[in-house]
Amino acid sequence: MNSIWLAIIGISFIFFCTAIGAAFVFFFKGKDISPKVNQIFLGFASGVMLSASIFSLIIPAIENSGITVLPIWLIVGIAIILGGLFIWGIDKLIPHLHKEGKEEGIKTNKINKTFKMFLAVTIHNIPEGLSVGIAYGIALASWNTNPTTAIMGALMLAIGIGIQNIPEGAVVSLMYKSENVNNKKSFFLGVLSGAVEPIAAVIGLFLAMQIKMIMPWALAFAAGCMLYVIAEEMIPDMKGDSIHHHGVWSFIVSFVLMMTLDVALG
Repeated sequence: MNSIWLAIIGISFIFFCTAIGAAFVFFFKGKDISPKVNQIFLGFASGVMLSASIFSLIIPAIENSGITVLPIWLIVGIAIILGGLFIWGIDKLIPHLHKEGKEEGIKTNKINKTFKMFLAVTIHNIPEGLSVGIAYGIALASWNTNPTTAIMGALMLAIGIGIQNIPEGAVVSLMYKSENVNNKKSFFLGVLSGAVEPIAAVIGLFLAMQIKMIMPWALAFAAGCMLYVIAEEMIPDMKGDSIHHHGVWSFIVSFVLMMTLDVALG
């Protein structure tokens, strides 16, 4: 199959999985998702993203550094911090509302609560799309030298992100439903908030393809973006209380699952 089509399929897959998850809103009778299910979903998504950050982004950045002026550990460390700063900067600039009701970004009364919630989800979907796009861009750039290895790593990352997008899409659409938004609109907003992923993926793909020398920077930057979202938003919400550990175990299982996909098959 043509390498471009493989990239299109992978990028489309992550968006399609978000749509599947958002469709859960039609099957939940209540407006609120139970805390137990929410913790399991968030734990699963966190485990996949952390595993992908390490095994699909940071380790390849270190192992395939090529010729660099700076030590590779310094490049990767700086790029991870820059990725975190990038998402932090977006957090501080774009007005959005977190699930617990706290508002972040530039204060404004011109945007309603539902749209601020939409922006919060959209912001945190950027790293996922960016990481998949960068992985495919690097795979296509090295297609002539080692096509199988190059594309399998990107494919495993896309599968992992896609799998975690299903519960994430469900959480998002049900979050809108809990704010008295009807099912159809909740589904539409859930799907639309995931549309930023293929857009970010295409941007990352073209950047990585055109500027091969920035490969370790690009991979580690995407990892930094994802690590920021995991630490700032997902892990605190998945923990629940000190007695129940549904989210913790879901996190561990999904971490191992993603690691297995990446190392054994990639």
